[in-house]
Amino acid sequence: MNITIIGAGAMGSLFGYLLARSRKNVLLIDIWQEHVNTINSKGIGVESDGKTNRVDIKASTSIEDTPKSDLVIIFVKSTQTEQAAVQALRCLNDNGLVLTLQNGMGNADKISQIVEPDRVIAGTTSHGATILRPGLIRHAGTGPTIIGMWSQKNSNKLENIKKVFCQAGIDTAIESDIHLIVWKKLIINVGINAITALTGIKNGSIVDISPTGELVRSAVQESCDVAIAHGVKLPHDIADQVFKVARATGPNRSSMGQDVDHNRQTEIDAINGAIVSLAQKKGIQVPVNQTLTALIKTMQKNYKE
Repeated sequence: MNITIIGAGAMGSLFGYLLARSRKNVLLIDIWQEHVNTINSKGIGVESDGKTNRVDIKASTSIEDTPKSDLVIIFVKSTQTEQAAVQALRCLNDNGLVLTLQNGMGNADKISQIVEPDRVIAGTTSHGATILRPGLIRHAGTGPTIIGMWSQKNSNKLENIKKVFCQAGIDTAIESDIHLIVWKKLIINVGINAITALTGIKNGSIVDISPTGELVRSAVQESCDVAIAHGVKLPHDIADQVFKVARATGPNRSSMGQDVDHNRQTEIDAINGAIVSLAQKKGIQVPVNQTLTALIKTMQKNYKE
């Protein structure tokens, strides 16, 4: 299977490493030249449990020489989804599929406007990863990966992708109602990302600090209210699931936290900001998510050069 991963940040690099280690033909695409150069010269390194392992893998800043792919995985920030979808379409072979494992709401819909909807897979993953330096990441937590056709039409190709992922050590399940799964992941991100980004803490600290935990519950409850208003049936223990993920990825700095640490634009509009937008359509007040969104946007506007 030829696999192209667009976006070789922490998660894209992790999946590339795992798939290449299981002898799949993988190409990483990213605009970070130093990262690409290091991967091509030294392979990609993953630190886990105090040990670092490396695997050889190809990387590029361009899709021009990309072999036609059976699967394109998109791991870019939500603000770059449309551009990545255009690139994905150029990479695909005649029967190829596109998988988004991005954070936030709306990515699969954006991709479906460019790639035929029946070729779009959406999913979530509970793995945690952090970039330490070019060519090296830390694998900070493991968890299930769930995938499903965004059009909700059956596809026997999903079984093959599941098999490939599981062989690579990526525990993967297929879900018919992937829209619900994306909502669940959105709410987990709502509970963790902005709060950790603003406070400078790692994921596990939201479990240990009582006032922080209460803030998480408030943001999550608002999100649940919005989801229900949009006809989404969430499990009653969704807040507990947020804390479970925080524990599982305890040593990890959330992706939004990493963005803030490096003065990068965040995905706030696709996470807490998405809750604010969806709430407005139903006339629901979400003051906690509105405040978190405003604070992150204020921070972004005032990054130091």
